[in-house]
Amino acid sequence: MKTDLMPAGKYWVGDLCYVMHEEWDEVCGLFFKDRDDHGCNEGLFELKDGRKFVSFNTKYGDGGYYDEAENEYGVDAGLIGCILVSDIKSSDQNTLVGGHVHEFESPFVCSGGRSEQGHDWDGIIQIGHINIATD
Repeated sequence: MKTDLMPAGKYWVGDLCYVMHEEWDEVCGLFFKDRDDHGCNEGLFELKDGRKFVSFNTKYGDGGYYDEAENEYGVDAGLIGCILVSDIKSSDQNTLVGGHVHEFESPFVCSGGRSEQGHDWDGIIQIGHINIATD
């Protein structure tokens, strides 16, 4: 699954549960509003206040996963995504753990997860030029 273009900017990449504490109930509501859609928690989402974020499931759930530069991404909610740093509440910006801040100088696409036809996938979550192996 691929997302629409995300705007250029400084993004936090990692498990969103680490940086969206206040919004987590709303995030989960977006993920699981249609329980018959097993891919419902993957793709581009928008909070009620207009902030957007991307989320994809890891292939094997929680753990530590690495990108091609050997940066580790800790996972406790079985997902990796991205959100603009400026869209993270200030209380959560003080503890940016488990992920990394990346600068994207031009609009970018994100992808990951199984295809809409349900085919298996290689476990790579792509956030712009960042490729995180979750297999």
